[in-house]
Amino acid sequence: MPDTSCTPKDPASLPGKRVGQGSAYNRRSDAATIARLEAELAAQAALIASQDVSLAHSRKIFDRASAAARIGVWECSLPDERLTWTDVVYDLFDLPRGSVLDRGEIIKCYPAESRKALDSLRGRAIAERSGFTLDAEITTVAGHCRWIRITATVECEADMPVRIFGMKQDITEEKILSDRMRYLAEFDAMTGLANRARFQARLGHAEEGRPVGALLLIDLDGFKAVNDTFGHVVGDECLKAAAERLTGGCGGAELVARVGGDEFAVLLGPHLDRAAVSGMARHLIEAMAKPLPVRGQSLRLGASVGIAFAEAGQPCDLFMQADTALYAAKAAGRNTFRIFKAEGQVKGHSAAA
Repeated sequence: MPDTSCTPKDPASLPGKRVGQGSAYNRRSDAATIARLEAELAAQAALIASQDVSLAHSRKIFDRASAAARIGVWECSLPDERLTWTDVVYDLFDLPRGSVLDRGEIIKCYPAESRKALDSLRGRAIAERSGFTLDAEITTVAGHCRWIRITATVECEADMPVRIFGMKQDITEEKILSDRMRYLAEFDAMTGLANRARFQARLGHAEEGRPVGALLLIDLDGFKAVNDTFGHVVGDECLKAAAERLTGGCGGAELVARVGGDEFAVLLGPHLDRAAVSGMARHLIEAMAKPLPVRGQSLRLGASVGIAFAEAGQPCDLFMQADTALYAAKAAGRNTFRIFKAEGQVKGHSAAA
């Protein structure tokens, strides 16, 4: 009878398969898998390396752009007030890069007014989870005065502020240019006095709750002859000297302006009465009658003055009224002043009256 018991068979006796064939197959499969994984890892490593190079290049461009634009990044953790700055911010404050930062010491670089504004905006931004922008003046640790523009944003976690961060930019050149442009827009470049535009703006403000008391319109007598005889260079120097003398004789004036070639205007507040205004006009005429030393020359000019009081009409009418009075002063022989009256008449006064 055949033996039907389960006995182990010799692998070599199995059809179509030799001893060790499965093991070799498995080894080849494992080697292929390892090779594939190694290739993937190599590709990932190459990609990371490429990204690192790209990131480094981008950082270099950012650093160069930040340095060129004088813009740095800052952050302050809350509530421990720990500061972190990029190199440009250190440079703005003339501090060694990477040095330990103490906010209590840094805030001393801001003058009182800027410090007050910064603390107010910062406190509000933290309370409201918002941000702010501030142009502030600083004095660096090296004693340099700079203007910086601060931008800030508050970051929160679970609705609790955890840090405040932003940028700081050196805007000193921008501030200087802005101030220069504003100066040229409001002041006479030759004499340093207010120009006609600023004078007219001040008259306009008189209608908005900033009252004026009186306007003196002053014309230099004899200036054309000086200009024609000695030339424009001497004439310009003469105008500068006359402006200084007029300014010195207008103590308490709200505004002294050059409103024309040799015409000046003095705005006075409502605190001066008619007697005081007339006294100032006399003083100016007497001062301008004295010789002006200009480039080795002793030049003699004079001054005619027209006065208009605000009570004679609206502030916008003051210039026209003072001009009418000035015309009357010139017609009366110059070196004198006249006062415009509400009735449209001009009251006469001599310089010595």
